[in-house]
Amino acid sequence: MWKLLRRRILYYFQFVPITRNTLLCGLAVWVLYRIVYDRAPQQAQAIESAEDAGTWSAFQPFVLLMAKMALLLVLLLAALSVFSAMLAWLRFLWLRHRQRASLQLQFSTETKQGHSNRVFLNAALEGAFRPLLGFVRGRLFYDDFRLSDKFSLLSRRRRADPQMRPALAGRSRLMLPDIREYQLQGGFVFFEDMLRLFSFPVAQPVSGSFYQPPVLCEAELLDAAPRKTETTDVRINQMRRVEGDYLNYKDFESGDDVRRIVWKVYAKSGDLVVRVPERFEPYASHLYFYASFHTALHEAWLSGGFAAEMLNFYKNSIWTVYEALARKEWRIRFVPDQKLHLPEDLEERERVGRIISGSSWQKDKDLASYFNTRTGTVLVVSSLSDPKELAQLLEGADAGLVIYFVKLSRTFRHFAAWSWFKRLLFLPPKDRLSRLKDRWTFSPLRSRMHRREREIQTVLSKSGASWQVLR
Repeated sequence: MWKLLRRRILYYFQFVPITRNTLLCGLAVWVLYRIVYDRAPQQAQAIESAEDAGTWSAFQPFVLLMAKMALLLVLLLAALSVFSAMLAWLRFLWLRHRQRASLQLQFSTETKQGHSNRVFLNAALEGAFRPLLGFVRGRLFYDDFRLSDKFSLLSRRRRADPQMRPALAGRSRLMLPDIREYQLQGGFVFFEDMLRLFSFPVAQPVSGSFYQPPVLCEAELLDAAPRKTETTDVRINQMRRVEGDYLNYKDFESGDDVRRIVWKVYAKSGDLVVRVPERFEPYASHLYFYASFHTALHEAWLSGGFAAEMLNFYKNSIWTVYEALARKEWRIRFVPDQKLHLPEDLEERERVGRIISGSSWQKDKDLASYFNTRTGTVLVVSSLSDPKELAQLLEGADAGLVIYFVKLSRTFRHFAAWSWFKRLLFLPPKDRLSRLKDRWTFSPLRSRMHRREREIQTVLSKSGASWQVLR
């Protein structure tokens, strides 16, 4: 409640054109005025009355005159910049009223060095002009009035089409705290002078969504092979079962085995049908990938920054496994455990990335109702999974099932001695994860998490499935 109230207050403060620089510069001007106009003449009289005045009395009027001229020049430039920013602001308000000015946004994701995904914002402000010696910047707010950092709109967009209105454009990286989808609620455009004494705001009605994608981690993974054959595209070394007996039927034909006639169907409809027998093929086509976000823990475990950072770590691990298996020759079908609304024109890789990013800890669908033991090949579980449910699921599992276990306690791995040494040097943590790492050492959740991880490892070691702890 208090966090939401604080975000709302910060949101409404965006409409105030006075900035912190206004107060600081006002104080600086007042101090300089007191030095140049009030105390300087008094000091000059004291020096002139002294016996060792020297040559200062000859140059003192010239120095004071230069100081006054410099102060007036700075004030004049600042006033000119403020006036031009106000004119650009008023002009943009007039264009917006006539629906000839708007803020256009486009989000893109780039991969750096094959591992780190970065979200970039490409913004264009049509109909706006940059103030003289000033700046034009923007800001977005999303998800219950959360504010983004300000981004600059400085470069002029080239007019490829003569009918296109002039626009200011800018590109900046968005620093987002969590790997998930964000819903835009609006934006601001600010016209600022060169000293940023005033920041004249204009609210912009923008909407849409963007998401922070997961990133790859360094890991050596167990190999996995499909358990289900849908097409005979890829040959494999181990025979796989193809759907048939008790699942598919066909009309009785000459040469069919009479022992496979379904007499119950004949008694009801009078039609002779036979069961299609199961068969084993040395081919496979699809690998079914499951990643469970289910947890049966108390709500207190899932609140606060610990759960959010563990969720980010878990999503990165899932994405790492998916990317490693996607390089194989067969296709992967990712099965989500929660409903998400996604565009239909997405490519498979982008669709899976959006699913992983948009997923969250849930209590609706447990492992038994989520995982298909007949077709599933890969299952990713976390430290928040229920060991009892996992033990029931793995009854009768064979080595064809590959389970990747993500220890969420490794989210907060750090060198505690070095972290405490930096705190002694008054170096505050840079981000939320760094702050939580210091608190994790003495958190009661830490011992509970380690106990749960030992229980899950015991269940996995007793099962017949292949499993691996992701490092």
